[in-house]
Amino acid sequence: MPAHRGIGGDWADLVVKVDQRGRRRVVRMVYEVCTFQALREALRCKEIRVVGADTFRNPDEDLPADFEARRAEHYGALRKPLDATAFIAELQQQMRAELTALHDNLDQLPWLSVKARPGGAGIKLQPLDALPEPANLRRLKREIERQWGTVALIDMLKEAALRTGCLTAATNVGARSGMDPAVLAERLLLCVYGYGTNTGIKAAAAGDHGHSEDDLRYVRRRFLSADSTRAMAVEIANATFAVRSEQVWGTGSTAVASDSTHFGAYDQNIFTQWHSRYGGRGVLIYWHVERKSMAIHSQLISCTASEVAAMVEGAVRHGTTMQVKANYTDSHGQSEIGFGITRLLGFDLLPRIKRINHVKLYRSGAGEASAWPGLAPAMMGRAIRWDLIAEQYDQMIKYATAIRTGTASTEAILRRFTRAASHPTYQAMLEVGRAVKTAFVARYLRDRDLQREIHDGLNVAEGWNGGNQVLFYGKGGDIATNRRDEQELSVACLHVLQAAVAYVNTLLVQDVLAEPAWADTLTAEDRRGLTPLFWTHVAPYGEVKLNMGKRLALRGDQAQV
Repeated sequence: MPAHRGIGGDWADLVVKVDQRGRRRVVRMVYEVCTFQALREALRCKEIRVVGADTFRNPDEDLPADFEARRAEHYGALRKPLDATAFIAELQQQMRAELTALHDNLDQLPWLSVKARPGGAGIKLQPLDALPEPANLRRLKREIERQWGTVALIDMLKEAALRTGCLTAATNVGARSGMDPAVLAERLLLCVYGYGTNTGIKAAAAGDHGHSEDDLRYVRRRFLSADSTRAMAVEIANATFAVRSEQVWGTGSTAVASDSTHFGAYDQNIFTQWHSRYGGRGVLIYWHVERKSMAIHSQLISCTASEVAAMVEGAVRHGTTMQVKANYTDSHGQSEIGFGITRLLGFDLLPRIKRINHVKLYRSGAGEASAWPGLAPAMMGRAIRWDLIAEQYDQMIKYATAIRTGTASTEAILRRFTRAASHPTYQAMLEVGRAVKTAFVARYLRDRDLQREIHDGLNVAEGWNGGNQVLFYGKGGDIATNRRDEQELSVACLHVLQAAVAYVNTLLVQDVLAEPAWADTLTAEDRRGLTPLFWTHVAPYGEVKLNMGKRLALRGDQAQV
């Protein structure tokens, strides 16, 4: 029997059995399972490569081939200095400034205590106080329902499509067709509705619109894919950014909140995995939602996928006009390697750390053992290894460029590094992450406004996740299909539906607040909690009645597809 590491550990007693005559026998089926598992892990981290493949190719091919010839250009795109010394000096200065600011203000921070405690904890941070409840937002929602009544979900989708022209994202990539554009638009809307609500094409075809199930399935095959549907969501997001009133919503945001939500999947589905945190079988949808409740990116990931990789992918490749400069995330979307990668890519990682009482702060240099005595219970015994960062600086920029340009996915790079944790570039990224995380935690502990900002941003993402349960109601909210492309299409269509509701609600809110009676009604607490993501006036259920001539009475031009 060819031996390999996959048959060791707990599998050893199952792979080999001793028969009645004392001979060692290999249990063939168990051995094959172990072998395929070991092969899968080796392929994922690229210890084994497949000649001619893309995903499982030589990891050296993941790096940009033109890096040496266009070095200055790639460094400039990441806004990083060519000299490692300048990069290190900036990090050291930031660390020292934040640690000093925290240490010098400890006596003025009643919510923070730093002292030695049992179990190694050194930090004690009091929770934030609750803010006042907004008083007029319910009135605003009731006024919207009074003026426009209960609006069917298909009408929200139709209005967003007619005003933004997002359906061209599907028709532009489809094959040439002699179909009437108006008929094609109706069938595309019905397909998006069927997939986005998880009711399916058959249920969407049973409505009052004159299109058969075969008609919808034909359009689905020819024109609708996960990529074209994501492009539709991007068009709606960009249109929302363009129509927003600064007087109502404030200035544009450059920060997004990212979080995953668990969707159940049938046990027969080969992509179904058990999720220990959610306690059920299924898949994850990872969202990136900006501060005014518009999702700029969505992706389907497995329960064992890295949320750090998903966070980076969405922030870098969302495709909208928004410039992401900061990313709020929960504890599951942050790590030291996450801090390191985001720093190299040029945006800030702002996480909510679950066990912040056990976080340790690193020293910015040797000989600083007594530099911040008040923080000693929370300090590590060693400083950042700046020599390793300097040695691997160019290689780190190469990997960051690979992520930025898309020659390699973040997850592929992290899988390779995690498996070979001693990789010097990975160790250097960890050191960068430790330095950035130390500066962030020092700032987070003393800045109450930053704590509240992060919590508010994550609450926006939780609100978006709550909308999933309202819209994705078909089949009990479980994904039934066994095909990966169908799963991704369902996620993309759900994204389009929610984006359409947020877009139309933005216009409704602005129309009401433009009336003289509402000029000075909203208080500061109301504006803080104002969001276009609400459902009290939306009817997601019932027979699908699509009438393209019936429009919502909204201000502005009604552009037709």
